[in-house]
Amino acid sequence: MVLAMQGVSKAYQTAEGPLQVLQDIDLTLEAGRSLALTGESGSGKSTLLHLAAGLDGVDAGRIEIDGQDVTQLHDAERAALRRSVVGLVFQQFNLIPSLDVAANLAFHARLAGRHDPAWQTELTQRLGLVDLGKRYPEQLSGGQQQRVAIGRTLAARPKLVLADEPTGNLDEATGDAVLDLMLSLVVETGAALLMVTHSQRLAERLDGRIHLRSGRIA
Repeated sequence: MVLAMQGVSKAYQTAEGPLQVLQDIDLTLEAGRSLALTGESGSGKSTLLHLAAGLDGVDAGRIEIDGQDVTQLHDAERAALRRSVVGLVFQQFNLIPSLDVAANLAFHARLAGRHDPAWQTELTQRLGLVDLGKRYPEQLSGGQQQRVAIGRTLAARPKLVLADEPTGNLDEATGDAVLDLMLSLVVETGAALLMVTHSQRLAERLDGRIHLRSGRIA
């Protein structure tokens, strides 16, 4: 089991009092499988991804990634887990402005000690980035930056990929190609993919789907 959540709840403090964002979430995701996370805006999808990544702490419940209880780890230990096990693709690209495309693609893989030039070359080709290797993020369109961000995540061959609308800034054809690549990685490397999407068409391409409504699994 790559990801397991049991009884996970999360609330945020507001001026009007606690706002319950997630309540009693249970889910599991095995190696080699993909899971779509759908729901209306404000239903808790992005919060769930942040909790799974160890970017925020739970109020109740337990989260295990690759056999490690994330809720019991310190900040530095969670950061190390993200470097070595978890790959993140969020709507903010978070590319490093001072690095060109090729260096951005290699960045996380080098941190994880898994830089593979042949794999990076394959990703570059499959993501349509061959002619962009020497460009810097400011010289790229939004869609191009998104493809680089996805490639950077996949270059490290993570065991768990957490993706928040990873194709949201891409046209349909490119988005389909990128999803093909992510699903191929799941099959080829035995990784697991948890992907937030508003697209029912894309959700249907994954192995399973969980729908959130008002912070609960519907």
